[in-house]
Amino acid sequence: MTVTENDIVELDRIAVHEAVRVVGLAQEPDWERGTPCAGWTLRQLVAHMTAQHVGFAAAARGAGHEAVYWREPEDMREPAGVHRVAATAVLAAFAEPGAAEREFRLPELGRSFPGHLAIGFHFVDYVVHAWDVAAALGVRLDLPEHVLDAALAVARRVPVDPARRGPGFAFAPALDVPPGSGPLEEALRLLGRVPEKWPVRG
Repeated sequence: MTVTENDIVELDRIAVHEAVRVVGLAQEPDWERGTPCAGWTLRQLVAHMTAQHVGFAAAARGAGHEAVYWREPEDMREPAGVHRVAATAVLAAFAEPGAAEREFRLPELGRSFPGHLAIGFHFVDYVVHAWDVAAALGVRLDLPEHVLDAALAVARRVPVDPARRGPGFAFAPALDVPPGSGPLEEALRLLGRVPEKWPVRG
């Protein structure tokens, strides 16, 4: 599947809305649950997701080089609300005319990228992080098949260089993909997740 510049903003919007939905399912006792992101509780994962939204929104407007926009919020007493505000901000930034054609400075990757590629990074990150949250809560992710197919197409292009995978990086080392895997499972395994360790409850 080919993901075009015209597609990527809408695909990202769908993924972000699903992430907002699953984060909103968490109850107070859930915030200290473990997640597929090793060493992170659900509260820590959502703080990271929030910071990424704010950082990408800044990058879309030419301020991605400013470290202040990438810092995790200090007040995470109401994680779902804080995350929702940040998600709204990034979607608004990506929806601005010409956003996909701008250069985005992404400090974690050490350079700038064309907007459509940067939004693609954000998109696949939020398919995976939406799944991370759903997995921690034991609920099912609800994304259309065409979104999962697009996420897989992007995941297949993520570099597998061991120097860019593992602790401190966005993704763990890629795992083997069993024959017959669906697009979500394949994308997750290519990005270092182990779906079978996180079954849906109920």
